[in-house]
Amino acid sequence: MVRTYALLAWTWTRAAAAYPASFALMVVFGFALAAVDVAVILVVFANTTSLAGFTRPEVLFLYGAANIAFSSVDMCVGNIDRISQHIKAGTFDAFLIRPASTWVQTTVDRFTPTRIGRVLQAVIVLGVAMAELDVPWQRVWMVPVMITTAMVIFASLWTLAGALQFVITDAPEVCNAFTYGGGQLSQYPFSVYGRDLVRGVTYVLPLAFINWQPGLYVLGRDDPFGTPGFLRFAGPLAALLLALLAALAWRQGVRRYRSTGS
Repeated sequence: MVRTYALLAWTWTRAAAAYPASFALMVVFGFALAAVDVAVILVVFANTTSLAGFTRPEVLFLYGAANIAFSSVDMCVGNIDRISQHIKAGTFDAFLIRPASTWVQTTVDRFTPTRIGRVLQAVIVLGVAMAELDVPWQRVWMVPVMITTAMVIFASLWTLAGALQFVITDAPEVCNAFTYGGGQLSQYPFSVYGRDLVRGVTYVLPLAFINWQPGLYVLGRDDPFGTPGFLRFAGPLAALLLALLAALAWRQGVRRYRSTGS
């Protein structure tokens, strides 16, 4: 499955690189567009010294970690939100008869390598934030674990959203509320949100494990909502459970699919 994805992604990348000027321009544009979010954070801290109890480097750390994962998954898996177009047009039939996973084919369809600009921007923000924070080495190990966990969670959310479109084929915006909405939600410390919302994204939809819970461990901070300390390390388990649920939902969605007959 990995080899098939890599081959298909490389094919789309070669096609995009055939126009080097356009390719470079789109990468730069993606980088600049993502920088707008950072500019908003900097504007906020130009008028205050903390945001819900968190300093500028701490907020940038949470932003960078979440957006490395989100931008990477958006580039590699995000095209799954086009599944409703294939369902309505009947082109999903072609995915079913090919000797490859329907999930792989759907996610890599029209792969857009120029989104790498957003990933690079997030990597720079995270690097700068960690340099300012001077995180102790005994807690640095959590950073790659946190990013990997976040990628699995985001990929699972996109898969669940894609599976839902087998049922609600005319409402991809509803699915985007969970994928892109989750990405926007995780850009800031969860302490800026209400207690009930934070409980929901901790115990129901595990968005708190993208960067909030593990981030508190890295930063050496207590949870202002008083959640148990072991939750700082529960991210991989939460991601695994969500991934299994997403895989089951995708399988059921494919089984539900009915060809248009065209």
